[in-house]
Amino acid sequence: MIYSLKSIDWIAKNDLIDHLLQQEDNLAISTMDQGFEAEVVKVTLEQTSYVLKIWNKESQPDVGFQFHLLHALFDSGLAVSRPISWGINPNDEKVLFTSFDGESITKVNKKKVSELAILLSSIHQTPLEEMGHVQLSKYDFIGYFYPAINEHADLFESLTRFLSLTQLKQDHIIHGDFHLGNILENNGKYTVIDWTNGQLGDTRYDFAWSFVLISIFVSEQNAHAFRSAYLDKNEISQHDVQLFEAIACLRWVLLSRNGNVPKESKTNDRIKRLISSNPYLKELGLYDYSI
Repeated sequence: MIYSLKSIDWIAKNDLIDHLLQQEDNLAISTMDQGFEAEVVKVTLEQTSYVLKIWNKESQPDVGFQFHLLHALFDSGLAVSRPISWGINPNDEKVLFTSFDGESITKVNKKKVSELAILLSSIHQTPLEEMGHVQLSKYDFIGYFYPAINEHADLFESLTRFLSLTQLKQDHIIHGDFHLGNILENNGKYTVIDWTNGQLGDTRYDFAWSFVLISIFVSEQNAHAFRSAYLDKNEISQHDVQLFEAIACLRWVLLSRNGNVPKESKTNDRIKRLISSNPYLKELGLYDYSI
């Protein structure tokens, strides 16, 4: 693929893009780790780098909304990439151009995951008034995070039962997929990327999903440090902590059954320990479910 900035129809255009267009022959282009949704390349001019994200796969998010959401989050002081422009390339694929903010986190310890928990808390505690004219969407919880779960009667029955034990509070900003792959690090500074799932949601779920992912893909010890640091900043009852961890765990099991999660040698053992340690999942016998 040819990555030409001049070939893109820039919907949002500014002086920086104009400058880069004039310097296009001097731009260095290099591919980066690719996600499930889009292709990502790094664009460098002299000592400054940027990121061009190209949605050329099945996912077709509202990139214009992401651009404006990033603007609002960045202006409010949150640790997100600086949005520069967005547009549509000759293949009719939407693209987003942002600052380059480092590499994905590969190694963590208790101190680092505690810092990430505080970072997530800062997102959740951001007043909606700071979003300005950006209107965050509120989606049907089951339909959005548990697609086609009704095809798995056991999981659907468990999920609906758990949700009946609480009341969703879709009234705060959530990231929707806060995990190490979506957090960049550069000289001790963190930046949260991939706001495709940014919406009005329940912060308890957003926190619980992160906890589950850290438990499975990092370690139980780091997950507990993450949980402790988050709960120091947010008052959540023990009942709700365990309940939303069960709700989040059901999503992982659903994605696992559909073949949409990576698995390592320790993955099954960790998910089984997570399930067996949760009173709601243990009570329902989810420990014996096919994962």
